[in-house]
Amino acid sequence: MEFGYFAQMFVPAHEQAIIPGYEQQRLLENLELSVMCEQFGFKYVWASEHHFLREYSHMPTPEVFLSFVAARTQRIRIASAIVNITAPVNHPVRTAERVAMLDNLSNGRFELGTGRGSSSTEVYGFGIPHVDDTRDLWEESIRQLPRMWGDDIYEYKGNSFSVPPREILPRVVTKPHPPLWVACGNPATFEKAGRLGLGVLCFTIGAPSELKKLIDVYKEAVSKCTDPVGDFINDNVMCVTHLTCLEDRDEAFELNTRIGMRYYQSLCYRWLDSFPKPEGVPDWPDVMPEPTLAELKEQVDMGIIAVGNPDDCAGVAQQYADAGADQLVVSPMTTTMPFATAVESMRLFGEKVIPRFDTDPKYRSDYMRENLVR
Repeated sequence: MEFGYFAQMFVPAHEQAIIPGYEQQRLLENLELSVMCEQFGFKYVWASEHHFLREYSHMPTPEVFLSFVAARTQRIRIASAIVNITAPVNHPVRTAERVAMLDNLSNGRFELGTGRGSSSTEVYGFGIPHVDDTRDLWEESIRQLPRMWGDDIYEYKGNSFSVPPREILPRVVTKPHPPLWVACGNPATFEKAGRLGLGVLCFTIGAPSELKKLIDVYKEAVSKCTDPVGDFINDNVMCVTHLTCLEDRDEAFELNTRIGMRYYQSLCYRWLDSFPKPEGVPDWPDVMPEPTLAELKEQVDMGIIAVGNPDDCAGVAQQYADAGADQLVVSPMTTTMPFATAVESMRLFGEKVIPRFDTDPKYRSDYMRENLVR
């Protein structure tokens, strides 16, 4: 199992109100931690694309953020989770061009995670009449992107966009093209991702034992994929969890009772109305109370969050591995934990936990790409 870091750019309003320049500080801290991840042994840095979602994510252009990460690293993969590839938000030609630029400048280290937007606030902000329309918009784009990278002259007349005969430049250096992923949240989308031969960005909330049911749906579908939308099948599942890994497990648990974990979750349900809101989650501006020590320990036992000492965190990682995850991505900065603590947590996790699971320097997506199925 491989490991990554998720830069989502959470900017809590109560901190921004009292700290001058806080929004930029958070952005630069996310950048610094992303760069450090290479020396800590992580294989990926993922960055989201969100628009208009105050506090939850101030990251509208992952390609800009990731270009800075690429410029300051040598090996770590940079990846989007996601780029919204629907034509009203990002014209597919512009997406193809940006991917090719990142692919060239990073020397083949960029991977394209795609999606269609996660909230009505975003969708309607770009003039899309209905959230359901984004399904067809996304599928039209994902089927055309590989053609844009592969055809000498690209031409297309479609429903949401059309392109006269044109050369789309530069060419990608990763052959046949960078790996493709898609955000998934329910059994139907996991099955569709497998059928299309795409890697899965698993954004479903729950314990690994519950996620396993969805991963199994995907693995069954991808094993039968004979006509992927790209030029190869990217059989890959990425899952996301929170991380606090410290030598003193009591300190790690106590810290997580007061760093806004549930505040961030409340923001998720405030903005991402494509997620079903569980019973007991209050309507915004009311927020969920922060977890007690007992609740935190229960969540660690279930594998929902990785909190505690390295052995605790390794136990959680093992649950994801047992569920069939190919990559586990951690996101400590979706809290207000001190930056120095986030750095130490990532360093310790990289030193003590990652080597127990990832002993192969090669990337799984490269194995997928080298074993072309078309």
